[in-house]
Amino acid sequence: MAFKFAVFAAIVAVANAVAIGYPAPLGAYHAPLGVAKVAAPLAYPAIAKVAAPVVAKVADDYDPNPQYSYSYHIADALTGDNKEQQESRSGDSVQGSYSLVEPDGTRRVVEYTADPVNGFNAVVHREPLAVKAVAPVAKIAAPYAYPAVAKVAAPIAPYGYPAYGKAILG
Repeated sequence: MAFKFAVFAAIVAVANAVAIGYPAPLGAYHAPLGVAKVAAPLAYPAIAKVAAPVVAKVADDYDPNPQYSYSYHIADALTGDNKEQQESRSGDSVQGSYSLVEPDGTRRVVEYTADPVNGFNAVVHREPLAVKAVAPVAKIAAPYAYPAVAKVAAPIAPYGYPAYGKAILG
């Protein structure tokens, strides 16, 4: 797979280099009357040719009788997440099942098979759970009560004058 990608990347790079092209050398443009011609710039580098791709043998990667088997189970008491899956394959035939706990507290179980003759077939059924699987949410305490604010006497007037009312000068 990596070889095919490398060949494809090289072909795209060459195609982009050819499509973009190089500007004509300065000597190719006509100079206006009375202006001296400038020497042509250095030559542009040649585009490297890419070797023809080598065809890899497909027979080396082909397994006529693929086989595997796997399974997993998750049971998280904190979030209530509870699910599992198992699957096995022998040749072109696949068998498996998975289950999960739905928000309403039931368990959904799906059993499936797949083969070239019958295609993919699944049987889905629901099972009630004895104990509700969703973890209860902790109750939150009432917000913090702030202490009452004490009443403060009126501010003292600066320079001996009363804060409110008429000033007596005299």
